[in-house]
Amino acid sequence: MLRFAVALAGALACLSLFAADPAPVFEYKLEKDLSCLPADAQEVTDYQRERCKLDFYYPTNHPGYATVVWFHGGGLTGGGKYIPSELKNKGLAVIAVNYRLSPKVKCQNSIEDAAAAVAWTFQHIAEYGGNPDRIFVSGHSAGGYLTSMVGFDKHWLKAHEVDANRIAGLAPFSGHTITHMTVRKERGISSKQPVVDEYAPLYHVRADAPPTLLLTGDREMEMLGRYEENAYFMRMLKINGHKNVTLYEFQGYGHGMTTPGFPVLLRWIQQISPDPKPEK
Repeated sequence: MLRFAVALAGALACLSLFAADPAPVFEYKLEKDLSCLPADAQEVTDYQRERCKLDFYYPTNHPGYATVVWFHGGGLTGGGKYIPSELKNKGLAVIAVNYRLSPKVKCQNSIEDAAAAVAWTFQHIAEYGGNPDRIFVSGHSAGGYLTSMVGFDKHWLKAHEVDANRIAGLAPFSGHTITHMTVRKERGISSKQPVVDEYAPLYHVRADAPPTLLLTGDREMEMLGRYEENAYFMRMLKINGHKNVTLYEFQGYGHGMTTPGFPVLLRWIQQISPDPKPEK
């Protein structure tokens, strides 16, 4: 019996050498309603002070973490910041952003606010233990549109002295790539009339843009050709020489296709920028 016990203990010890490392346990802190207004902002309105805020959810025991700046949807006319549950406790930080909305402002102001939030992230993430080289930008629907506008049209971040190419990756969920329907509405144009101008991510395709992950719902269930917009966006990026763009179409899901999208996003982040191995 003793020999068996000793042999069993030895076998278990050997097995433990080959066992996978236990999953890390992350400790998190949430800071709410931080202002992302530029320090030198002039003539700030009460509405700016109300809306230009972010919630910052970050691990306190995982230095060098990646960060996802997340823009909510709502057609640029509604919605509010939230931390997606699928991104919690994954070892990365999430910055959930509010921005001004139409019709109180023009859509260009929404893009300005999105750029200010991304700039805030670059300016401050290292203070909280994050890696400024691992900042990803993402969002759903209108948030996906903001993701692409900030990432592809470089002048929005240039206003904050940030090069958009510093973004580690762009991941719009079901975002417009043509001019946003609310921009068209402001001009009296039907949502069924496509427009491609300076307020269209398609207008700004370029070879040197950050790695891009495009996600949409089923082409037969999506809003107004949203899949086809993104498919054309991918094709034009490739034609222009972009080397790292992927499109996912989630069969059986409509416009609210975030559930299958988040695991793809998390896997893609690790492919683009793997977590540093812990020191032993």
